[in-house]
Formats: sequence, C-alpha cells, structure tokens
Amino acid sequence: MNTITNPILRGFNPDPSIVRVGDNYYIATSTFEWFPGVQIHHSKDLTHWRLLNRPLDRISQLNMQGNGDSDGVWAPCLTYDNDLFYLIYTDVKSHKGAFKDTHNYLVTAADIEGPWSEPVYLNSSGFDPSLFHDDDGRKWLLNMLWDFRKGKNKFGGIVIQEYSQAEERLVGSATTIFVGTDIGFTEGPHVYKRDSYYYLVMAEGGTRYQHAVTVARSTSLLGPYEVDPLNPMLTSSGNAGLELQKAGHASLVETQNGEWYMAHLCARPADGHHCTLGRETALQKCYWDDKGWLRLEGGGNSPSATVQAPVLPLHPFEPELERDDFDAPMLGNQWNTLRIPPDQGWISLSERQGFLRLKGMESLSSCHRQSLVARRQQSFCMVAETVIEFDPESFQQMGGLILYYNTEDYVYLRITHLEQQGRVIGIIQSKHGVYDELLVADLQLPNSSPVRLKAVVNRDSLQFYYAIEAGSWCSIGGEINILHLSDEASEPLRFTGTFVGMCVQDLGGNRQHADFDYFIYKESE
Repeated sequence: MNTITNPILRGFNPDPSIVRVGDNYYIATSTFEWFPGVQIHHSKDLTHWRLLNRPLDRISQLNMQGNGDSDGVWAPCLTYDNDLFYLIYTDVKSHKGAFKDTHNYLVTAADIEGPWSEPVYLNSSGFDPSLFHDDDGRKWLLNMLWDFRKGKNKFGGIVIQEYSQAEERLVGSATTIFVGTDIGFTEGPHVYKRDSYYYLVMAEGGTRYQHAVTVARSTSLLGPYEVDPLNPMLTSSGNAGLELQKAGHASLVETQNGEWYMAHLCARPADGHHCTLGRETALQKCYWDDKGWLRLEGGGNSPSATVQAPVLPLHPFEPELERDDFDAPMLGNQWNTLRIPPDQGWISLSERQGFLRLKGMESLSSCHRQSLVARRQQSFCMVAETVIEFDPESFQQMGGLILYYNTEDYVYLRITHLEQQGRVIGIIQSKHGVYDELLVADLQLPNSSPVRLKAVVNRDSLQFYYAIEAGSWCSIGGEINILHLSDEASEPLRFTGTFVGMCVQDLGGNRQHADFDYFIYKESE
C-alpha cells in the first residue's frame, strides 16, 4: 500500500486550495508579502508534488510596495469551470489594529501555466474569498466579513454574493449565510455540492494551536446551514503530541476513482511551540458516512502524518537541484523577492554571466524596495552556502547571507566597510523588532577577494561560517537561537515562515552591487 507523507508541501505553504482537472491535481497557497504571488503546486498521484508556477508575476496584478509584514496575498482559491481556471486572492494592505484593508481580485487562465489575465476587482469586505460554480451555471463569491465595530464579533460570518462573468463584477446583494460556531474566528469558506446538499467547509479557531475545520450543510446555497454534529471535523487542538499542529483551513478534492481527500493547513514546532518553517500543507483521506457527513479515514478528527495514497499510478518528479549556478536567463521557481518583482533596475543575471548581481537598495526595515532574493526553509536541518564578490565603500553598504522572517526578525552574516578597518564581516540581527548591531566583533577581510558564506541550521540553532576564496571554513560567532524566526515569536499575529537567501543594502543610494556566483540549499534531515 502506498502512503502519503505529510506535510506534502513543506515550509511556508499555508491555506491550501486544491482542485483536480482530469488526472492533474493543483494546490494554490498563500504567499503574503513575497513576490511572485500565489504558489501553485502540481501532482498526478497526490503523493509527489512539484512547484509549477506563481501566477501573480507582474505589478498590474499585485502591487505590494509598502505592504506591511504579513500583508499581501492571503488565502487564494483555485477553481476550474468550462475550460477556464479561476484564481481568487486577497491583497491585504493592512491588518493591524481594528481595521483590515482587504481587496479581493479574480484572475483567469485557459492554461494553468498562464498567461493569467489582468485582475478583476471584486470587493474589500473581508478576506479568504472563494468562488463556487453551481450546476446551473451561476457563480458565487464567498468571503468572511470583517466587523471592526467595538463589541461586535470581528469575524462577522460568511457572506455570499453572485458574480456575473459577463459583466466581470458582483451583482445583487451580499447575504450572510453562516455566522459561525462556538469555536469562533470563522473564515476560509469553500462550498461543495454533493447529492442534494451544499457543504460549507470553513476554518475556525484562529490559525494557531486552536485551529479547526468546521463543516455545515444545507439543501439551499443561501442556507440555513446545519453544523456537523461531531464538529470540528478536523483539529489538532488540545493534542500536543501530534506531529501536525494547527490543523485547519481545508479544501476538498475527489479523485478520478471516487476517493476523497482534504488538503489542510498544518505546522510542525521546532521546539514544541515555535514553528520556524511556517504553516505548511498536508492531506487527509476522507469518506462520507451513511448520514452524509465528511469523516476522516480511520476515525477521529486528528490529522495523521501518514495517510493511505489513492489508487493512482505513482508519478514522481525530478528532485530540485541543490545548487543554483545562476546560469539561466531567469530566476528559478524556488526564488522569491520581497514585495517587488525582480526587475533590471536592481537585479541581473546577464550583466555578469553566471552570476546573480544584486544592486543595493533600502534597509532591512523597508516595506518598499529591498534588494533581497530568498527561498523557503523547508527542513528543520539544512545548510545554505553562497559566495559573494562585494567591495563596499562605506558602513552604509552591506551584503551577504540572511535568514529572514520579516522586517523585525532576521539574522544576517554581512560584509561591510568600516573607516578604521576597511572591509569586514560580522553578524547582525533584529529580534522582536530590536536591532542588535553585532552578535560578534567584525573581522577584517582582505580587499576584493571572493568570500564564501555558509549557514548551518539545526532546528532552533544557527551557526555561520565564512571562508576566503577556496580556503577552509571558519566559524564566526557562536550558535544563535533562531526561535524568533517564527509565527509565535511576537504579537500581533504574523503568518510567514523563515526564508534563507542573499541581500544587499546601499543606504547612501548609490546602488553598489554584489555578485553571487552560486547558491546551495541542502537539507540534512
């Protein structure tokens, strides 16, 4: 018997929306402030997955410059109807405090690999939008309603409104069809029609350790909805021994052979509490009981780390290469930039063939134009290595290897220039928004030599190394606790995992550049 090992999408891949088209399966996940927007993974057997593309790849679809930490793309919904893919997403402009500015859009494509259309604006009344295609050809937008008023339930229920494809806008009035259960924090709605029922699958409990999946049903799309008598249908809440925590925010898919699976959000703590890898995606096998309610295969409502695979031919993909020599004309799919696209004004793979050139821009505190290229950390134990050629001329110019969570939490092995010492290397970090200038005294470097940089991560600890040209590795500083690179490290809520990559700053505005010859990402567990 073949099995699926969870999480199927490791590292920062939350809020999965799954769809089957023929014998192909696709999952769309949130990307928040990272560009391009929305990750779409592909599988043919639900066991093996590959990152296929990121459809929101231009500013006209997604302009996040100035978006705050954990703003940007929340909870996309990917559906398919009449030979067309539909992708609904929220671009959150602000989420702190009483108010939330949540703009919802729709893009379409005839091919999953694009091109994807220009966006159609839908509404801004709440986040987690999804699109339901009914049997009669009508289309309906659902989202949670954000109620900022004092004394009100901020999660004001699930609202629905008809979408006119011909007019490319919402029509009629919005109707609240479900106000939630006692679990609270009702969000993430998806509707599925089976037999004579409309099933409403939602996230409740908040996207932390009380997270859950709630299912309700009705014979009418507009309700009233009755709640599953065994609610919640899926949760990790109160069961700290489970490998998969935070189970919730789910969507459903039926295989070609009539088997049912639920894709859901989960997380794995590095130390029992802090989830440095962020929120991930898992699959559970399900069935419908004799009363028409969705149940987990094997009973109960706890997520399993391994589940039975469907009766489908196995279809593995080529593994991702550990080394990127930057020989291609474009960045690989594994790479992401912060808020802005990788345009020629600050990044180049052609000005020096075989090198990634980054031109220094704003500071690591900036929510506008950072010169940073990074990939997800997807394993608790990993090694990242690069080599940098960089000749800073002042302390305002920095470049190197970084582990980055957001503008308030990062650890950075950087090269800079000091008046008395010349070119130096040292470690700086921001922890809970407090900047520590040096974790170790700056060490002098030879002028102009390439410098190899390495980060070794073992769950909650990080050790940096450096080497001059082809010399032997030297550790720099001691082991650094990196639990602050996690969702749980501070309030208010934040939602992204740890990234590792390369960056350059030029705070004088001269765009001093650094060249990176290669990048190695190797998992060791």
